Amino acid sequence: MAGERKFSGESPGRRKSPRGAHQLAELANGVIDPVLARRAGISTALLGSWPDIAGSDFADCTRPEKIAWPRRDDGDGRGGGFQSGVLTIACEGARALFLTHAQGELIGRINGFFGFPAIRQIRIVQKPVSPVTRANRKPPPLKGEAAERLSHMVEGIEGDRLRAALERLGTAVLQKTPGRRR
Repeated sequence: MAGERKFSGESPGRRKSPRGAHQLAELANGVIDPVLARRAGISTALLGSWPDIAGSDFADCTRPEKIAWPRRDDGDGRGGGFQSGVLTIACEGARALFLTHAQGELIGRINGFFGFPAIRQIRIVQKPVSPVTRANRKPPPLKGEAAERLSHMVEGIEGDRLRAALERLGTAVLQKTPGRRR
């Protein structure tokens, strides 16, 4: 019929490629989603969309941790029905105060993402969210036989940038494996 849509069983954003290949992200999500759902009550879709949901004010300083869904009380025979959950969000230090004031808007965005009133409350836990970045240090220069060996390996390379990159790589490799000879 003209207005009917047939249900294919697949999500609308998911397309099968001509050769039957799947994106690695789809395969990984298929493995990770059940574990996240069991342990934290959330999905990789929420984690992946978090910067869009949280907005520019909170994307860099917050991270959803888990959703605590209330237990259904089926003992009375009424079935209990669906009850919204509590989303725990990790937030960095002083930004938690601003997040507290924006809870209503954020709950609306999250429920809009899910398409139903999934979250009724946000619980904020103060902890570091940003990944710890390590400064890239230059390895100390090689000494003795290792330095001579490395310079002999790269002496035939004509490009200065390539030679310098290979020297950095060789220095790092030779320092990490002092007991092994190559």
